Amino acid sequence: MSFKLTMEEFEDIDFTDILEDGFSIVAEEIDERNITPTDKNQKIFPILPVRNMVMFPKVVIPITAGRQISKNLLESAQENNELIGIISQRNGDIENPLEKDLYTVGTIAKILKIIKLPEGNITAITRGVGRFKVKNYVATKPFFTAEITKLKDALPKDKEEFEALIDNIKDLAIKMIELDPNIPNAANFAIKNMNENEDLLNFICTNANFTSKLKQVLLEEKSLMLRAKKCYELMHEDFRRLELKNAIHQKTSKDLDQQQKEYFLNQQIRTIQEELGGGPESDVEELLLKTKNTKWNEEVELHFQKEINRLQRQNPNSPDYNVQRNYLDFFTDLPWETYTKDVFNIIKAEKVLDKAHFGLEDIKKRILEHMAVLKLKNNMKSPILCLVGPPGVGKTSLGKSIADALGRKYVRVSLGGLHDESEIRGHRKTYIGAMAGRILQSIKKAGTSNPVIVLDEIDKITSSAHGDPSSALLEVLDPEQNNSFYDNFLEMGYDLSKVMFIATANSLSSIQTPLLDRMEIIEIAGYTLEEKVEIAKRHLIKKQLEENGLNIKSLKLGNAELKHIVDAHTSESGVRNLEKKLASICRWVALQTAMEKAYNPVITIEKIDEILGVPRPKNLSEITSVPGVVTGLAWTSVGGDILFIESILSEGKGNLTMTGNLGNVMKESATIALEYIKAKHDELGISAEDLQKKNIHVHVPEGATPKDGPSAGIAMLTSIVSSFKNKKIKSHLAMTGEITLRGKVLPVGGIKEKLLAANRAGIVEIILCEANRKDVEEIKKDYLKNLKINYIERMSEVIDLALEK
Repeated sequence: MSFKLTMEEFEDIDFTDILEDGFSIVAEEIDERNITPTDKNQKIFPILPVRNMVMFPKVVIPITAGRQISKNLLESAQENNELIGIISQRNGDIENPLEKDLYTVGTIAKILKIIKLPEGNITAITRGVGRFKVKNYVATKPFFTAEITKLKDALPKDKEEFEALIDNIKDLAIKMIELDPNIPNAANFAIKNMNENEDLLNFICTNANFTSKLKQVLLEEKSLMLRAKKCYELMHEDFRRLELKNAIHQKTSKDLDQQQKEYFLNQQIRTIQEELGGGPESDVEELLLKTKNTKWNEEVELHFQKEINRLQRQNPNSPDYNVQRNYLDFFTDLPWETYTKDVFNIIKAEKVLDKAHFGLEDIKKRILEHMAVLKLKNNMKSPILCLVGPPGVGKTSLGKSIADALGRKYVRVSLGGLHDESEIRGHRKTYIGAMAGRILQSIKKAGTSNPVIVLDEIDKITSSAHGDPSSALLEVLDPEQNNSFYDNFLEMGYDLSKVMFIATANSLSSIQTPLLDRMEIIEIAGYTLEEKVEIAKRHLIKKQLEENGLNIKSLKLGNAELKHIVDAHTSESGVRNLEKKLASICRWVALQTAMEKAYNPVITIEKIDEILGVPRPKNLSEITSVPGVVTGLAWTSVGGDILFIESILSEGKGNLTMTGNLGNVMKESATIALEYIKAKHDELGISAEDLQKKNIHVHVPEGATPKDGPSAGIAMLTSIVSSFKNKKIKSHLAMTGEITLRGKVLPVGGIKEKLLAANRAGIVEIILCEANRKDVEEIKKDYLKNLKINYIERMSEVIDLALEK
């Protein structure tokens, strides 16, 4: 801010102090004695361009001239006792401005005194006389001279309003002086002692913290009333900023001592780090050394250089520095353009797969085909395989075997229960705790850009408010897109086309159709009894002996004993429960060994039952020994299974009741079966009177388990007919198929799983739809050697085959 002096007081001023304090001065009204005849008659005015300041009338301002052309102008004007025109530059950065670089409106000024400074610059004490506008420039050398038009301020019509506005400006200026410690107290004194409203307005416009552009707008405003209003508005904005600044200062001043303490401690730590070779310089050197031999393309190189330069510009004590350092650490840890060499020895690969896994011929065949094409072409996009099957059949471990066969790194990513899209795509690095997605983290972990990544339990992904991860996987698992997979943390594309993705799932029903379309589906069915015995002999027994601290002589299990364990103590598609049972036997042996008790290492069937408990019943003939009970075949997410459908008659009015937690489709199958029986009762040998006077109740045991689907249609029909005719169903017979009102039997799915479940349960005869014959022919004959399969097309054939004669 500035202060006001009379002309008499002005003569005694020490201008050195004024220049040091940065004040400007408002002079008294200029009388005629201060303007010489030369000034009044002056037509041509030297024009002094000034930077980052605007001069107003009645204000005394020191102007320091550093440019030689400006020094010449000031010295010439003082020597000739001329008034000068002071005009602001539009852009303060221009060293040698042209006419177009200057505003057209400025202030006529009188040079009161020139002070020469030690550096060679000069300071002119100037006083504003009035506003003017450039008419035209006369010359540009040795300095600008121009013809001008003098401008007069328009006085306010409503003097009371103008005075009230000036009073508000005055009060607001005093408040701002009190709030801002950088404004000297002399400014407060000067404002309070000003009597002329126009002087006060020009004084505040000169010294306020407005930009030069805003001050120029105020200078060009000819109406004093409008100039005052605009000034008041701008002062209000500055006042609000000052209030906010002071409020923040008061809030933080309480913690100032602690902050100072932390600052000094951080400075000490920084000094110690620099002495020990730490600090930002060493960080950059470490990163550059780390990437010295890294292979990457030009795009990645440019991005890295940009990010490393950003790290250099940041303060090491700021939080953003650590964010940027973590980002660059991850960026440099990624294996850009680093690949392992694939092993093309197909015979050796076949041996590796056969040794690690028994069975699974389809998947082994597919891997060997891929290796053959890769060997011939030497460059191909890796396939996206999806292994679908019940738990415990070896889907996940198969991925490890494939990696071993190809000579690639192996990484497993568990997707079960994943519900956040950021787990796949990563977070923006600006977030607190941001990290890359699991895909790039797996690539980093593998250390190569072509590993085998097993996406385990892809069917267990769920969506939430944080996005749908399965949608994010669409890009990952698309060979046409994943050559530039975009991770939010990495902020650029990464090539996944050489990665071999193997997804595993128990069921395809919960996987998005677009995602399924991108994968090659390979179904893995459950194991037969013989396969389970072979797997136990080759892998499971050795594994459990090792895990329980036993050797090969501690335990001996023959084929008959292993078959008994599978047949009497497990009921599953895979071998997980079998492994648990073998672990129980090994722990029993370990207990005997530890207690130094004598035992026979050859484990008999009786000893197995003693260790594992009572075997489960397997004689189905007792369960189906009464009319109305039928064995059906079902498909579940954990493989095939058998279920029993039973019906019973009671006196009533021909009503149908269904229980057992049945879904709508299954209830419809029972309704269709009963309506068919009513329509064909003569052919089936059922009296109309029984249909009208007997209530039929259909029940599927295990009522707590939800059941649905059309495949139990022929079983429900057979059960109801069996109850009405009071004839039993053949023992060890099972069936599956959908029915129609016209008496046709339709094909159903999951045939392989259902037949394996039937084999495990001791079923010897199966009834299937004729259209399912092709599904049976795709199954290995060894799986079906104990099964007799009857193919039918109509319901009447089912009744003839199922009921005992």
